[in-house]
Amino acid sequence: MSTDPRPAAPVLVRADEAETLQDGALSLITLLADAGATGGALTANRATLSKGSPGAPAHFHTKATEVFLVLDGRVRVLVGDEIHHLSRGDFLTVPPTVPHAFAPAADSTAELLVLFTPGLRRFDYYRLLERVHRGEASVREIRDSSELYDNHYVESPVWRAELDRS
Repeated sequence: MSTDPRPAAPVLVRADEAETLQDGALSLITLLADAGATGGALTANRATLSKGSPGAPAHFHTKATEVFLVLDGRVRVLVGDEIHHLSRGDFLTVPPTVPHAFAPAADSTAELLVLFTPGLRRFDYYRLLERVHRGEASVREIRDSSELYDNHYVESPVWRAELDRS
C-alpha cells in the first residue's frame, strides 16, 4: 500500500496502450492501474481466462480486499470453503485474510475486472508470473515474494475437488 500523502491524479489507460502479460498457457493479465498511480487507493487489472485455464490458485491477502466484476463468461470462485458460480455482471468482494481462488467455469471462458483496495504494488508480481510461465524464473521466486506482494498461497481441498470435477 502506498503511503504517499499526495492526492492521486486521474488515471486513464487506453485499451491499446495497456500492458498485457501471459501468466499461463490459457490466461492473460492486462495491467490497468497500480497503487503508485492511484495514490494507494486501488490496483486494477483485467484477467482473461480461456476455457480450461486453472486460474488463480487458493491464496489470501493480509492488507487488501480483492474485488471481482465478471465482464464476460462464467467463473467459479472459492471464498473460504465455499464455491460461488458467477456470470456476466456479477460482483464479489473478498476481504483480507479470506482464502480465495478463481477459474473459468469448466465449459466457459471468463473475463474479469480485478481490483485491490487499498492498492497493492502488484504489477511486478504479474510480471514475475509471466517470467515463470516463460521459464525465465522459478516457482520458488513466487513463494519467496509472498510478503512483498501480499500474496499468500494456501492448500484448499475444496478448490482442488472443484478443479478435479472439470
